[in-house]
Amino acid sequence: MLPLLALLLLCAPKAKAEGEYAWPANYDGVMLQGFYWDSYKDSKWTVLKANAAELSSYFNLIWVPNAGKSSANPSMGYDPVYWFSNFNSSFGNEAELRSMISTFKQFGTGIIEDVVVNHRNGATNWYDFPAETYNGKTYKLGLDAICKNDELANQTGMPQPTGAYDTGDNFDGCRDLDHTNPAVQEAVKAYLDFLKNDLGFTGWRYDMVKGYGAEYTKIYNESAKASYSVGEYWDNYDKTTSWIDRTGRTSAAFDFEFKWALNAAFPGMNFSKLVWKRNGLLNQPAGIIHMDTYQRYAVTFVDNHDTYKESDKMFTGDVEAANAFMLCSPGTPCVFYKHWLDKKDAIKKLIAIRKSVGLTNQCTVNVLETTNNRYVAEVTGNNGKLLIKIGRGSYDPSSKGYSTADKVAGNALYSIWTKVAIKNLESQVAQLSFSPDGGTYTDGVKVT
Repeated sequence: MLPLLALLLLCAPKAKAEGEYAWPANYDGVMLQGFYWDSYKDSKWTVLKANAAELSSYFNLIWVPNAGKSSANPSMGYDPVYWFSNFNSSFGNEAELRSMISTFKQFGTGIIEDVVVNHRNGATNWYDFPAETYNGKTYKLGLDAICKNDELANQTGMPQPTGAYDTGDNFDGCRDLDHTNPAVQEAVKAYLDFLKNDLGFTGWRYDMVKGYGAEYTKIYNESAKASYSVGEYWDNYDKTTSWIDRTGRTSAAFDFEFKWALNAAFPGMNFSKLVWKRNGLLNQPAGIIHMDTYQRYAVTFVDNHDTYKESDKMFTGDVEAANAFMLCSPGTPCVFYKHWLDKKDAIKKLIAIRKSVGLTNQCTVNVLETTNNRYVAEVTGNNGKLLIKIGRGSYDPSSKGYSTADKVAGNALYSIWTKVAIKNLESQVAQLSFSPDGGTYTDGVKVT
């Protein structure tokens, strides 16, 4: 018979492993940013719900705008007021939101909330945060929840904020919250619990994480037991990976360095810029994903809502080829909604190739050629391999055992070859779709 202490140890809950609440290892999912700036029609909850069957055939996660009521109207959600009690946003009401989340969940697709907790606006003025109740507890933040160096402090006729100094960068336009304040921490923890366990979100994308210390993201994710967390840490490789580490690896981060490499390579047609050296020796796809220790925590993208609306940051090269490079590389790919709408057929094929070959966020890449003219690599997935060429001119795949008959996708700027049979992803999902009128449709026919 085991001693009492041994029995207690066996029965005790296991400690959570580092990164358990961040992003899954060897994750084979693909993410969609389901909005762009001012996408008030295309990203309505009813519109996304109506396209749930098609989107769920290709995407495992869909990132949507902040769902709470904001101070502006219309608003993309980055000036939040309500966390628990008012979901009349520019994208729909609470009933429509819950129905959309539930519909995607039936298809096995998770919805990622754009969480904005760095800052907050008042209901009628700069600082009157609403009192809101969740699970029997009322959360009301006052002036002590606002950083003392917030711009409120310099406004004539306004009260002085009494919180601690900001632990990150200032955000003009809303009140910077003092994350050292236990009341703020408890409110954020409850908010994430509400998003996950009441509304049904699968995870979140944290906005403006440079605005507060990374240690608070760790506190929030460990409390909410996040399955998927990704932070908008807009900076270079060293600072971004440092932020990931300082969260205790409880969050992934967007791979801005990957995006800038695409911006540098494609317009100038210099494809050597798509490659960085791991430890100064091994050629790998550029960005956070070039290091095997961080691939799991990298979410790659070609454009997002912010970069797409600024001419000096927007990707201006071949969108199809850039998405091919992303979908044939490590990291979790996040397809931009505008690109999906504009290049849907091509992106569908690319996602089908990725999933058929079994590529994951930690797949292995053997870079075969990296010159100004071309990038060529063989990528290994769980189900086989593919060969990808990005750049000018033709490439003979026979040296790697592929024939011209193995080509499965391409245009003038890229080609992909594989011996793996490509699945029809839309046939993998139950042919059940939902209409904004509330009816149920099977194979396009209304049945109820």
